[in-house]
Amino acid sequence: MPDTRMAGPAGVYVEERRPIESSTTGVAWAAIFGGAVAAIALTLVMVALGSGLGLASVSPWPNSGASVTTFTIMTAVWLIVTQWVSSGVGGYLTGRLRTKWAGLHTHEVFFRDTANGLLAWAAASVIGALLLASAASSVVSGTATMAAGVATGAAAGASQAATQSATRPGGATADPTGYFVDSLFRTDRPATNGSDADVRAESTRILANGIRNGEVSAPDKAYLAQLVSRRTGMSQADAEKRVNDVIAQEKAAEAKAREAADAARKAGAHLSIFMALSMVIGAFIACAAAALGGRLRDEHA
Repeated sequence: MPDTRMAGPAGVYVEERRPIESSTTGVAWAAIFGGAVAAIALTLVMVALGSGLGLASVSPWPNSGASVTTFTIMTAVWLIVTQWVSSGVGGYLTGRLRTKWAGLHTHEVFFRDTANGLLAWAAASVIGALLLASAASSVVSGTATMAAGVATGAAAGASQAATQSATRPGGATADPTGYFVDSLFRTDRPATNGSDADVRAESTRILANGIRNGEVSAPDKAYLAQLVSRRTGMSQADAEKRVNDVIAQEKAAEAKAREAADAARKAGAHLSIFMALSMVIGAFIACAAAALGGRLRDEHA
């Protein structure tokens, strides 16, 4: 700090000390963007390699290939490895490429290096997110265009089919209140002269209502058993057994679908948590690598 003199009240000169301010900023943007670009490029390579390894580990055939849990763990580990390597390289390059700060305390140099490493990681993360968002937007736009073309060609046919289904007495999808309408005209002795389509449609509505409510009611089961008995010639007891078996199979299929959906939900939640953890690790590695690269640069500069 330079010494300047100024006259005091008694004519005595006193010293005034003013701090010297640096004319350069502590943020080395050129080095930061260089490290960020290197980190993004290395991340793309690692993600491509991880995608290949992941596709090689799974199989469309049942009871073969990696399970959902194993695949999730492998993905989490690879995300951490990717962040570790790419953030380390990007942070190290940021520290080695920045200009040397002269006349600074070692603690200040260490802080600036870590801060520049963190900024390089942040820039790489933001640019990578923007690139992914742009790619996803292009895919969605293309898919929407294709879907619009298909929908335009199928609109007339779908409208005609819906009209026919709505006007047909036995249409299973004619009205969401069809089950309750059937209940209005239900008799103790189902007719045997109805068409198979009408009987199947009514049975479908009864089963769908039971699945929606969690259980097929006892009157519905008895009515289904009467329908089966009259349409197939089976005894009432055998018809009731068949109805119970079909309902049990339907419940098992629904439970299996719910289990698959729950497993996918858990896998997605775990993947999000691991991704956040890997990014935190990447930020720490980028700071440490930038401090190391800056120290080595100052030693050899």
